[in-house]
Amino acid sequence: MIKKLTYLVCAFIICCSVKVVHADEGMWLPIFLQQMNEKEMKALGLKISAKDIYDINKGSLKDAIVSFGGFCTGEVISNEGLVLTNHHCGFDAIQNNSTLERNYIKDGFWAMNKGQEIPNPGLFVTFIVRIDDVTKQVLQGVKPGITETQRQFIINENIAMLRKNVQREAFQDSYVRSFFEGNQYFLFVTETYNDVRLVGAPPASIGNFGKDTDNWMWPRHTGDFSMFRIYANKDNKPAAYSADNIPYTPKKSLSISLDGVEKNDFTMVFGFPGRTNQYLHSSAVEQIMRINDPVKIGIRQAALHIIDSFMRKDEGIKIQYAAKYAGIQNSYKKWQGEVLGLSTTNAVAKKKAYEKLFDSRLKKMPTKLPLYSTILQDLSAAYLSLEKYGKARDYYTETISKIEAASITSILQQLRTIKDANGEAAFLAALPKTISRLQEFYAEYNPSLDKQLFIALLKKFTQEQVAEFIAPYLLAKLAVNNNDVETLADEVYDNILQFQQGEKFIDALRNHPAEVLAATDSSLATVLFKAMAQHYSTAVSKNLAGLQEKINQLNRTYMQAQMEVMHDKKFYPDANSTLRVTYGKVDGYQPKGKKTYDYYTYMDGLMEKYKPGDYEFDVPIKLQTLYRNKDFGPYQTKNGKMPVCFIARNHTTGGNSGSPALDAYGNLVGLNFDRAWEGTMSDINYDASICRNIMVDIRYILFVVDKYAGAGHLVKEMKLVHPKSAKPAK
Repeated sequence: MIKKLTYLVCAFIICCSVKVVHADEGMWLPIFLQQMNEKEMKALGLKISAKDIYDINKGSLKDAIVSFGGFCTGEVISNEGLVLTNHHCGFDAIQNNSTLERNYIKDGFWAMNKGQEIPNPGLFVTFIVRIDDVTKQVLQGVKPGITETQRQFIINENIAMLRKNVQREAFQDSYVRSFFEGNQYFLFVTETYNDVRLVGAPPASIGNFGKDTDNWMWPRHTGDFSMFRIYANKDNKPAAYSADNIPYTPKKSLSISLDGVEKNDFTMVFGFPGRTNQYLHSSAVEQIMRINDPVKIGIRQAALHIIDSFMRKDEGIKIQYAAKYAGIQNSYKKWQGEVLGLSTTNAVAKKKAYEKLFDSRLKKMPTKLPLYSTILQDLSAAYLSLEKYGKARDYYTETISKIEAASITSILQQLRTIKDANGEAAFLAALPKTISRLQEFYAEYNPSLDKQLFIALLKKFTQEQVAEFIAPYLLAKLAVNNNDVETLADEVYDNILQFQQGEKFIDALRNHPAEVLAATDSSLATVLFKAMAQHYSTAVSKNLAGLQEKINQLNRTYMQAQMEVMHDKKFYPDANSTLRVTYGKVDGYQPKGKKTYDYYTYMDGLMEKYKPGDYEFDVPIKLQTLYRNKDFGPYQTKNGKMPVCFIARNHTTGGNSGSPALDAYGNLVGLNFDRAWEGTMSDINYDASICRNIMVDIRYILFVVDKYAGAGHLVKEMKLVHPKSAKPAK
């Protein structure tokens, strides 16, 4: 039965060509564009072929797309390995190279020659060489009736054998990912380059203009971009950083259009979207909207309030915590928009209507009915059982991940585990790595700030959930202090070397490792966080594991059932950080109850938002001067305006940050960096009426690089084209 269903899935994906709910919806595997999407894409305006987008025999657009650091997307925009991505994707590199004296966050950075480009240890980019369907091989030996654990063991063994025998070059690697809830599997052959150097970044007043207020919002005026360069050895192959490395010569680099876009123009986004869940049961969507998102929003709101209050008072703390704050705030606001979007589009009701249609069709299919007759009820019951544990999970993980004393304690406990499990020699061998991790951690740590996080988040953790999910040790400690979290915080933090004086603690650990480790073992922080972790494991995690295993199996069956029963729907796989193409048309946006917004923003709107000296809306003096003089160079529109951002109906998500927005000819017209607020629910329930992706116009990027930064030498590396005024050369 498993094999039969697998073949049905494969056949459906390759051959099905009927209706789509929305032409703009979907995150499509490039390997199937020719069979599944090319006709529709051409009807929407595409001027190139599917093979121009994905081809393993010659350079195609996919050879210009990289997974940037494993968390964003980037694109090669010159034949010298120049890579464009978002400012927020490159922010960690920008921050790590910043000091109070050389503040690249505040002032920006531009290498005026290759010798000034800055190495970034640990940063990498990965190209996709080819994609192979390996479903049959991965599911070989998977039989009906086996447990999920047994199933996964067989699959892991098969994947290991596949990767061992895959045809690839010695410098290449591979990975296998599951699709459609484990009904299908693909293998990706990759090339990873580890010498990636910072080339340029605008100041945060451009690259993060609007900061928290404008995040996830439209209209937008943010120049969210940064530039890096890939370096390779003399044979153009991947190599560790070396002064002898040379700029990478790509198989393909993107041409750049200076013509912009107009309403209803075809656009395409190519990148590595992170995670979506389009095929969830209505009970899961309702739980996310009613419980999980609100819990996470509340905890992050409290954390952001604390961090922001410290950052506004101290420039050093602002540098230390800038990336952390941005990361916390990004998801915080995204979840708010997700709840709003799910609510305003009646997402749960639509899911239930879809399930009712599914059920009615299933009842007319006597061969399928015995297989799937209870799937909807089973999923509903499973999610109901999961609800309280999912809520407790979110309280624990959101709280403990924001309290940095818990992270320090965890690092030290990992060292303790090595000592206990492997002995003194292994302990001493692991010590330098632990010290290095602590040094990195302390460079971005402030004890006073962390203590206030502890107080604020522990209050929420203990006051907003039932005692069943709170560690008895924590409850007992609070009971002794009349439930005063501040007193507990004094005991945890005050006069404790590892939380107050990081450098002295590292010196002590380096010189007297056994004694220091023994002392930290018995500290209140270690006992407290260990007790919380152990209680979470027994009271929450253990129960979650069994329920999640059951839900995974049910979701796999439900996905299978949908694809067999809903014949008039074309299915695309959920995002899972693999290479995808999404496409749609440029269009305006009307949030519920508000006016319709145009699809473009211009520098006029940026200057209207300008607030001198403001944390979010200040504008550099030079940019003001360029605007005042209308000194936009060749990057302005025909009517003399400087475009900044635009929106379209491309279906994107996290991981698509930095993805290229391409025109009908495959030319770069913009850089994807965000979504409109209510449309963030597209991860769960895409709705073309409000789902819009937000892109920086490439002309604004070139204007900033050339006219603002004076780095015109970078523009000269690029191939600039005018596809709307002349037929592009092949």
